[in-house]
Formats: sequence, C-alpha cells, structure tokens
Amino acid sequence: MRTAYFDCFSGISGDMCLGALVDAGVDFNHLCRGIAGLAIDGYVLRREQVIRVGIAAENIVVEVSAAEQPVRRLPDIEHIIMTSDLPEAVRHKSRQVFQTLARAESRVHRTAPDQVHFHEIGAVDAIVDVVGTVLGLQMLGIQEVYVSSLPLGSGFIHCQHGIIPAPAPATLEILSGINLPVFDAGVQMETVTPTGAALMATLSEGRVGLPNMTIERVGYGSGKHEYERPNLLRLVVGNMV
Repeated sequence: MRTAYFDCFSGISGDMCLGALVDAGVDFNHLCRGIAGLAIDGYVLRREQVIRVGIAAENIVVEVSAAEQPVRRLPDIEHIIMTSDLPEAVRHKSRQVFQTLARAESRVHRTAPDQVHFHEIGAVDAIVDVVGTVLGLQMLGIQEVYVSSLPLGSGFIHCQHGIIPAPAPATLEILSGINLPVFDAGVQMETVTPTGAALMATLSEGRVGLPNMTIERVGYGSGKHEYERPNLLRLVVGNMV
C-alpha cells in the first residue's frame, strides 16, 4: 500500500503540503498545468528552494491579485472544482476538504455551510493549496495518508475579521471529535492553519507516529516565517509493510 506520512513537527498549512509534495518528487510544471484547469485566474504559482537550519526545502507561493477576485461561497468553489477536467477522485476529495472547511466556519459564525464566505485572496489561495495537494498525492500514487500529532501555537492572528486567537476558531472546530491528537507547540504564532487541518482531517487515516513502512523518498515544505525551530513540514513516502 503506497503511503504518505506528514510529519508536522512545526505545523502544517496548504502551501507547506504543496512544498513537501514537490520536494518529494511531484513534477511542479505538471502540478501547475493541472491546477490551471480550474476556472480561476489572477494568481501566479511559484516555487523557490530555501534552507532552514541546513535543511533544503521547497517554498511554494501563491501570489494573488485581490482586485480581480470575487467573494466566493462553498457552492461557487464546488462548481469550480467539479466542472474542471481534473481526475474524478481529485475533484471528489478536493470538494470534501472544502466541505470540511465550510462546516467548521459555519459553526464559528453560526450560519449555514453554503453561506460561508471564502474571502478574495484566501479563496484562491485555498483552492490552489487544496486541489494542488490532492492532485500531488495522486501524482505520487498515494493510497493512504497518515499524520503525526499536530503542534498548536498560541497568541493572536490578523485576518479579514480582525484579530482572532490562535489556533483559529475554525482550526479547532475541524479538529474537534476526530482522531487527530494535538499538543502545545510552545510558540506564539499560527502553526496549523484551517486549510492544513481540513486537509489532514479529510484525507488522513489519523494515527500518531510513523507507520510501519519502507521509506522511498522524503520531502520538506517550508513555512513562511522563521523562528527558533525549523518551520518545515516533512513528508515521508513509501509502502506499508
């Protein structure tokens, strides 16, 4: 069974997932062509190799022009995904991730999931991150996904609604009542984003610790902020034994 294990020792976000997948062997140009089949524009997807505490990693950046983006709700995003020419399994799983996100946001804001607003830049960023991650896993032939315990930061986050506590309320809602253990990372910053939490809550089988597997390749995706620990997401790819 071909397996992916996300080792989230410093956190997880959608762009870190993309970076780890590319570093583990996903063809970046092929990935871009797949994402380009979505009916969204006004963004540029680029990559750069960075070094964090001596470890080479891929930093994936989604640059979005806010002036060109509408506010999107869940039905809008589902339509973008389901009318694309991506493989059926990629469309289905990507849609499930957004449904997970929308259910969590609806509980936070006390509204229906299909009325949740995905704000301009955040919507495009999330679509690229989610669809790119699901597509990248398929490109590697992954059949099962596992994840480590998730390190949660503290403090406050600046967002469209103002200043909110970390972890973001939506992140905690996503992680409520499922088999994804968390622990205190001991840092004042956002370490697990709602998109990262939704990807793992939807795609992973749960589990804590590296599963019994033969290791084929390892990839590292970089976070955007440097602090005292390496802000990296490690992806281990191999086969279950």
